[in-house]
Amino acid sequence: MKKKNANSKENKRTNKVVDKLNSYKFLHIFLYSILAVILFVALYSNVKPETLDIELFTVSDQTIYAPTTVEDKVETERKQQEAYDSVEDQYVLKKEISEKQVDLVSSIFDTVIEVRKEEEKGNEEGASTTTSNEKVEKIRGKLTESINKKIPANTFVSLVETSEDELELAKDAVVTAVNNIMSKEIPIVQLTEAKKQVEDELQYTSLRPEVSQSATILARFAITPNFVFDLKATEEQRQLAKDSVKTAQIKQGQILVEEDELINREVYRKLGLVGLLDDHQSFKPFLGLGLFILLILAAVVYFFEKKDSPISRKNNSLLLYCLIFAITILLMKIVSLFQKIDYTHIGYIVPVAMGVMLVKLLLNERLAILTSMIFAVCGSVIFNEGITGNFNFSIGIYYLFGCLAGVLFLGEHNLRSKILQAGLFVAGINVLALTAIMLIRNGGYSNMEISSYFVMACASGLVSSVLTIGFMPFFETGFGILSTMKLIELANPNHPLLRKILTETPGTYHHSVMVANLSESACEAIGANGLLARVAAYYHDIGKTKRPQYFIENQMNIENPHNKLSAQLSKNIIISHVTDGVEMLRKHKMPKEFVDIAEQHHGTTLLKYFYHQAKQTNDSIYEEEFRYPGPKPQTKEIAIISIADSVEAAVRSMSNPTPEKIEKLVRSIISDRLQDNQLDECDITLKELDIIAKSFCESLKGIFHSRIEYPELTKKQKVKKE
Repeated sequence: MKKKNANSKENKRTNKVVDKLNSYKFLHIFLYSILAVILFVALYSNVKPETLDIELFTVSDQTIYAPTTVEDKVETERKQQEAYDSVEDQYVLKKEISEKQVDLVSSIFDTVIEVRKEEEKGNEEGASTTTSNEKVEKIRGKLTESINKKIPANTFVSLVETSEDELELAKDAVVTAVNNIMSKEIPIVQLTEAKKQVEDELQYTSLRPEVSQSATILARFAITPNFVFDLKATEEQRQLAKDSVKTAQIKQGQILVEEDELINREVYRKLGLVGLLDDHQSFKPFLGLGLFILLILAAVVYFFEKKDSPISRKNNSLLLYCLIFAITILLMKIVSLFQKIDYTHIGYIVPVAMGVMLVKLLLNERLAILTSMIFAVCGSVIFNEGITGNFNFSIGIYYLFGCLAGVLFLGEHNLRSKILQAGLFVAGINVLALTAIMLIRNGGYSNMEISSYFVMACASGLVSSVLTIGFMPFFETGFGILSTMKLIELANPNHPLLRKILTETPGTYHHSVMVANLSESACEAIGANGLLARVAAYYHDIGKTKRPQYFIENQMNIENPHNKLSAQLSKNIIISHVTDGVEMLRKHKMPKEFVDIAEQHHGTTLLKYFYHQAKQTNDSIYEEEFRYPGPKPQTKEIAIISIADSVEAAVRSMSNPTPEKIEKLVRSIISDRLQDNQLDECDITLKELDIIAKSFCESLKGIFHSRIEYPELTKKQKVKKE
């Protein structure tokens, strides 16, 4: 006995320490930090840049793939230079050169004609006659030095000695021939051919041979290249060709060197470019990992911090979440170690759905959906072995579908069989997800591979449900969580306290069941926890088992003991059922929610019957002396049970209840509670109270419905009256 008391005291001390820790606001900040550390440690090795111990001109012992996509500047510059050099020189036809040469040869003939006219004029005036050589010298004197160097002096002799008509004919022939030839493209390499063409064109003129020869010399002189190099156009074309070259990249997943292939300078350069030879670790992956963890924490912080709940409850929930999260990530990390021994796809067997199913059952469905996404992303990083890049999107999608399947399949009332069914459902979704992934990849898989994948998918779902069932009792006990499964277990009539109520106070048991039915339907009508209200209502009057005969529902075939007691003593006995019930519930380690409901379901209401009875004998009695100690209802569920408790007792005492009488009574009780300020400390609204009233009326109409009056019963009643 002493040992038992010692253990009880020790447990109380431990609970006090835990409660004190939970009351500290800094604890949730510490838990967020722990969550960040867990993520960093789990993902660090998977984002750490890989380096290889490779030497130049050695043979590679493995096929090496590019871990990331990078720009190859050297290759880009080489291709750009090739494109630049491949552009040929650009030439353009200069028409102004053709026009200039035609004008030049025409002006030479004009100079000859001018000199001839001057000589003819001098002869008419009686001047001495000049020789042909003198005329040629005059002509050459009027021409430029460059022209004189290129045209022999004897070329002009035949021109000054010929007739004026023949000279004009020679001029026209040369100008026409030069214009015809110069209208075409004449690159410098075709200059000789062009001169030959102009010479051929002048062969068929009617000029005398010596004049034709001079004309041919002048025509050949006039022919010059007109298809010349265009520096600007050439540079533009070369720049366009250079700019059109796409940036050379080493693509992620590209094979850099095959197994047993020589590592030459080019391969070695590419290995260094993608960072596989860099001994100095880059900080970028770790910075990215930090931001990645920050995003995950932001989502978790937003969920927990937006909830307006006490610090102790928030810390308790966050600690539980961190434990579930850490266990799931640890399982992923342990299984991922098998990737090193060629089990690349071992990640499909991880029971990751276990984590989200526990979060759904113990915490919140929305948080479970958020956690599904987080596990999917973390899994895609942890199981990135054997793929190019840091994210294995296939396994991430697989985890997401499996986790969501577990969350969505679990309903409000979850027995162990329901959790096992959820595991089977997760297994089925895993198989479907894997099938979809394999079909989308369009790869060739052997029967052995397909079988192993499906076995791992099924094992993942089943193990998830088994682990969920295994962890549930530990978390429920350790964190004092009242889960759906726990509530269903407590609703079992074989529970010692329920059996105590049923056997010792059958009237109270019937009353509790009626209150439970009313409370559950009303809670579900306004979105409160109907299952909690039902099960807690079974236990709310457990204190009446201590003195059952003092409560009217248990007074069958006995005189009311209160008739022999004073109002003060009767009041104390009635009020004590609340404190007695709280003590009994705590002694049997019942959930705190049940204790609160037993303690608060009467609030600070007035025991009107005994108050008025006492008032008749003593006017100095105060109302406060005949009120329950409270506190007032703090939650919607407690408020509903409190109203249902009074409504059920009041309706049961009615002699001939009708729907109209029931509704009037229900609304009067709710109005009385409002006027007495009993609902001030819970967040229930007037609209919700109206819905509750309607729900109570519907339930009570079904219970106290009118019955057919059978003839035999009528005869018996008449005999009894007589």
